[in-house]
Amino acid sequence: MLSRKIAIDLGTVNVTMAEREQIILHEPSVVAITVDEEIVVEVGQPARDMYGRTPETIEVTRPMRDGVIADYFVTEAMLEYFLRNRVRGGVRLFKPTVMVTVPYGVTSVERRAVHEASMEAGAREVRLIPEPLASAIGAGLPIDTPTGNLIVNIGGGTSEAAVVAMNGIVAAASERIGGVRLDRAIVDYVRKKYNLIIGDLTAEIAKVNIGAATDIGEELRMDIQGRDQVDGMPKMITLTTSEIVEALEEPLGVISTVIKRVLERTPPELASDIIDRGMVLTGGTALLRGIDQYLTQTTNVPAFLADDPVGATALGASRGLERIDVLSRTVPNM
Repeated sequence: MLSRKIAIDLGTVNVTMAEREQIILHEPSVVAITVDEEIVVEVGQPARDMYGRTPETIEVTRPMRDGVIADYFVTEAMLEYFLRNRVRGGVRLFKPTVMVTVPYGVTSVERRAVHEASMEAGAREVRLIPEPLASAIGAGLPIDTPTGNLIVNIGGGTSEAAVVAMNGIVAAASERIGGVRLDRAIVDYVRKKYNLIIGDLTAEIAKVNIGAATDIGEELRMDIQGRDQVDGMPKMITLTTSEIVEALEEPLGVISTVIKRVLERTPPELASDIIDRGMVLTGGTALLRGIDQYLTQTTNVPAFLADDPVGATALGASRGLERIDVLSRTVPNM
C-alpha cells in the first residue's frame, strides 16, 4: 500500500513521469558521461545545456534512439537518477510500481531491455503499455466503447497512428521518424541551400520559433548562426517560415503515410466513426504550427490537438496503472 505508482513516457527527446493525474517530471533524455571512465556527469536539462559545448573528455548523448533503448547502461543510469533523486527524493524504503510506454511494434528484445533497465533503476514491478494506447487514454478518448478512435502520437523518435476501441488496438502503424528527424531535415536544408553548417539544437530552436508544417498565413523570420561550409568561418543567415515548410516536406509526408496505412487497415464500421470524429494528435512534435491543418489536408480526416499533447502519453500510462486488470485482457504481454 505504501508503494508509489509511477508512469514513465520514455522518449527519444524527453522523459516524462506522471503520478495520480499529475506530471511530476519532464526532463530531456540526455546524459553527459566521461569518455574514459564512463562516469555520469549530468542528467536531464543540465546535460542538454552542455550539448556541443564539452571537451573531448566528456560525451553528451541520447541513450534513447527512435523510441527504443540504444545504450542500455546509460538509459539505466538516467532512469535511476530520475527515479531515486528527482521523484523519490532519495527515500528508497519502498520501491515504486512502474508502467513504461513503448512504441507499437517493438521487438521482444527491445521490450525486455526496457523492462530490465526499469527494474535495475529501482522499480519493484514493471508493466509496459503501447504508446498509442497510453496516448489515447491520456487524451481522454472513450477507448472502452465500441466506437473507433484514431490517435496519432508524434514524438521525438517515432510517429504512431492507431485505431483504438474496446480497450485495445484494432489497427496501428509506426515509423521511426519524429521531431529529431525534422531537426535533421532543417540541418540538411540549410547546408544545401546556404552552405551553412548548423547544429541540431539550432535547427530545433528554428523549428520551434518559426517552423510550420504548412502555410499558416504568417511569414516569421529568425537569424541563425553557423559555420560556412566553404571557408569555415562563422556566418549568419535569416531563415523564414516558408523555408522551414519546404525543409520539412519529406519527413512530414512519411508521417502522413503512417496515418494512411492505418486507415487502409481499419474495419469499415470503425472507419465511419473516424470520419465523423476525426483524429487526435499527441506528442511534442504535434505542437508544430499547422500540423493539424497539414494532416487534415493530406488524409481527408479532421485532425485535432489534444489538450495536453506533451503530457498525454505519461498521463495515460498513469491512468492505465489504475485499470491494469481491464487493459491486460486486450493488450498482450502487459
